[in-house]
Amino acid sequence: MPSERFDSFIKRLREATIITSQASLAKTLSISRAAITQAKKNDSIPIKWITELSRLFNVNPDWLEKGTGSKVLSQNIYHEIFLQVPKIKARLSAGGGSFETEPDIKEFYSFRKDWLSKKGKARDMVLMDIFGNSMEPELKEGDTVLIDQSQKAVLAGAIYAVGFDDTIVVKRLEKRPKELVLLSENERYPMMRFRDEEMENVRIIGKVIWVCREMN
Repeated sequence: MPSERFDSFIKRLREATIITSQASLAKTLSISRAAITQAKKNDSIPIKWITELSRLFNVNPDWLEKGTGSKVLSQNIYHEIFLQVPKIKARLSAGGGSFETEPDIKEFYSFRKDWLSKKGKARDMVLMDIFGNSMEPELKEGDTVLIDQSQKAVLAGAIYAVGFDDTIVVKRLEKRPKELVLLSENERYPMMRFRDEEMENVRIIGKVIWVCREMN
């Protein structure tokens, strides 16, 4: 199968960065060689690669992906295209609950503003890591999820970050008359029910709108 788009991307990457091979690309992005082989086979370039490479080497993402525009990304253009979303230290439990509720910012990740605007309110978004297996196979331990804190209204079956007491979890939610139900994907974990006044102790942190998973 022809891989003209992928091959053109690799050619531009070699021209603009210190990356000279697929092996060095894999090392730079901390991904497997198999992931690159698959991208070449599909003749596609994951947007996450473009975003990370643009950030690392100050390259215009449109030029890197499509060959359009200027090669170098000026700071003004960068901030017009990207928004830095904070990743916070707190982790979301996909298990019995997490007491790691420290809200301090750990680092920032760049996302395209136009993409974020299609998902929700960009300025209210944060990234958090998942640990535990109660939401497998939908969400796995080690995944990073993007949460829109402006989306707190419960949509049946959607996945939310939820807090109660000193615990934060990630679950599917169902709102029933005088009851809020937290559901796991893993059948080994029972549902959690909050009734009547118990519901007042539940904090809807935000809706999970995107997940990032590292390929093994």
